[in-house]
Amino acid sequence: MADRESKVCEVCGRPFTNRKRWNSRGQWDEVRYCSQACRRAARRRRRSGDRPAS
Repeated sequence: MADRESKVCEVCGRPFTNRKRWNSRGQWDEVRYCSQACRRAARRRRRSGDRPAS
C-alpha cells in the first residue's frame, strides 16, 4: 500500500489520511477535521467564543 497524504485534525490533534472520496472530489485541501464529531466540536467552539490556539 502506498503512503497516503495525512493531516492533523484542528480539534483533537489526531492524524488522519486522505480518503478516496475527498480525493476524487478534489476536497482534500479543504478538509480540516477527522470526523463529524470534531466538525461539530469546532462549531461549538466558534459559537462560544473559544478560539483554538494557532
